[in-house]
Amino acid sequence: MKIAVVCGGLSNERDVSITSGTCVARALRERGHKVVLVDLYYGYEGSYDDPAELFEREQEDIQYSVNEETPDIAKLIADGDGSRIGKNVIEICKAADISFLALHGEDGENGKLQATFDVHGIKYTGSGYLGSAIAMNKEISKIMLRHSGIPVPEGIVLENGGEVKNIGFPCVVKPCSGGSSVGTSMVANEDEYAAALELAFKYEDHVLVERFIKGRELTVGVMGGEAMPVIEIIPKAGWYDYKNKYQAGLTEEICPAPLSAEDTYRVQRLAERVNAALMVDVYCRADFLMDNASGEIYCLEANTLPGMTPTSLIPQMGREQGLSFGEICEKIIKLSMEKYE
Repeated sequence: MKIAVVCGGLSNERDVSITSGTCVARALRERGHKVVLVDLYYGYEGSYDDPAELFEREQEDIQYSVNEETPDIAKLIADGDGSRIGKNVIEICKAADISFLALHGEDGENGKLQATFDVHGIKYTGSGYLGSAIAMNKEISKIMLRHSGIPVPEGIVLENGGEVKNIGFPCVVKPCSGGSSVGTSMVANEDEYAAALELAFKYEDHVLVERFIKGRELTVGVMGGEAMPVIEIIPKAGWYDYKNKYQAGLTEEICPAPLSAEDTYRVQRLAERVNAALMVDVYCRADFLMDNASGEIYCLEANTLPGMTPTSLIPQMGREQGLSFGEICEKIIKLSMEKYE
């Protein structure tokens, strides 16, 4: 197949996306596919007569890793021309059999790009624009989950410049549509709360404040409507923030999670219900907390384009099912193509 792997973009998760994209492109080439890796923001500057010919050229194998700090998005925007879709991106993706979306966060995961590709008749992997938009906005997704009877942490949404309220301490403060824990803080008192709000509002004008739940952090992939093995996430220090997520050796990820058969069944069925409630297509990863005191399982969010490096969570779940990284990538493509048949 001719596959355009789209990564980068203008999200705070840009570095994570490029890492996912380079890994996916390499794996698909190793499995015999003709792959062009393209940055959503910078586009493709090289020369060609027909974008289809790019898929016949030998492509450079790029190595990339996530830095400890998020990229300076303001500088990238200031250096650009105002467009969030780079030169030749649409043309290259139209020439492909399908575009593999290795994007995370804003633009790539909030439904805008999916809607744009729909208008241009471009086939792409993962959820459509509606499921993407719903899942990306934590305020809306919590409403949908609660309506479907899925437990979510108690919380409130604050608007930048509006009245400041709180729900008591400890609590968690996070941007409403962010990912990778960027702008997220664990808060124990009023002073920390003020600082946490200031940080979160740097990223968005709407901020979610949730009751802190002391418990086990669990995550479950859902592919083709069926739950994958459960992973338990245990940071070696602090909590599962941006650094602990992407710097090697800082977090222990146990797959399958050491749960009873009953609890494994509960969280997997909840993940499938989350997938359906948020109208997600193809695949996603749902994140949960299991309260240490009550045993209740709360859904935190669903990621419609989760990380796709060989050490990312979805590929770890795939390995537990006997699937290699390349086979997981191909399964995502197969399920995505079925949407268009």
